[in-house]
Amino acid sequence: MNDLERYFRRNRGRLIHKWQHYFEIYDRHFSRLRGRDVRVVEFGVSHGGSLAMWRDYFGRQAHIVGVDINPACATLAGPGIDVVIGDQEDRAFLRSIGERWPRIDILIDDGGHTMAQQIATFDVLFPYVHAEGVYLCEDLHTSYRPGWGGGRGQPGTFVEHAKRHIDLLNAWHSEEPGVLDVTDFTRTAQSMHFYDSVVVIEKRPRTPPEQVRSGYPAFGPGARTPDRWSSVVSQLARIYDRVRGR
Repeated sequence: MNDLERYFRRNRGRLIHKWQHYFEIYDRHFSRLRGRDVRVVEFGVSHGGSLAMWRDYFGRQAHIVGVDINPACATLAGPGIDVVIGDQEDRAFLRSIGERWPRIDILIDDGGHTMAQQIATFDVLFPYVHAEGVYLCEDLHTSYRPGWGGGRGQPGTFVEHAKRHIDLLNAWHSEEPGVLDVTDFTRTAQSMHFYDSVVVIEKRPRTPPEQVRSGYPAFGPGARTPDRWSSVVSQLARIYDRVRGR
């Protein structure tokens, strides 16, 4: 059990409503930023329980920003916690968040879960996420529910939107100019992780990938038999790796 789940189980404060398997995902992608001066923006304040949870998890240096459309949520602000009221589908409002907090280390979309809201939030705010930050959108199961504008394979769902970004992640390798070109997403997204109802995008500045090689061929042009010294070095390296538990 990680610290987030432990906090949740012991919580006697404001309501926290999450799917059980989310805690492992959060900890896997957020733990490296604990104890640092991080800014976390979470869409979907609800009753404020998760804002307090993030503040506890990341520590006193963290600055938590909650975003919700319900004016009553404004009363849930506190030390290290701001709450902003606005419509998640309103791109001008979303831009105002990026302008007010131009460095977002972690963005968590647990807002209204409609397709338009999730897509607008990603399109507008992903560029504001720090160069080595994390973007997490949860409750992607609404992409499969017609009541939320979803449906399997339905154009315009957030899942389909995310799938297209898998292509962009690999755009350096495209040989179809004009069909799949390198974009800012290609240059800034290091990885995409898909889970049940969650996608996590970790950012890191990227340059065109390079192939590298070491050693020599075992057969064909350039092949040669390992000399005795190389064999000894290889054996010592394997022993070292075993001792180090690799």
